[in-house]
Amino acid sequence: MTDISTQEDIVSSPAEGTAPDQEAVIAAIATVYDPEIPVNIYELGLIYAIDLHDDGRVHVEMTLTAPNCPSAQELPEMVRDAISHVPGVTQATVEIVWDPPWDMSRMSDDARLALNMF
Repeated sequence: MTDISTQEDIVSSPAEGTAPDQEAVIAAIATVYDPEIPVNIYELGLIYAIDLHDDGRVHVEMTLTAPNCPSAQELPEMVRDAISHVPGVTQATVEIVWDPPWDMSRMSDDARLALNMF
């Protein structure tokens, strides 16, 4: 696993011992779209892991459709920013990973339908 880009944000503290809501974090991530593809990155299968901690930290492992993706710098920052606005999040980090490589099998059925890829 190669750490290409790690972004951090620190926001207000939640109640002690309360992890952020996973559905809220996923909903926030789903607001981020690859500028070249009209499907959100969660449905594209670019999110590999979401780790929620009781102190409000959220760590996301994500990939890109290709190593030379033109949005390689902005997508992780957009994800970090979206997560940092979720209630209860005190710190958001986003790590780009390349293993396993992304392929179209990771896309949701909704994403395949939107892109007409069946």
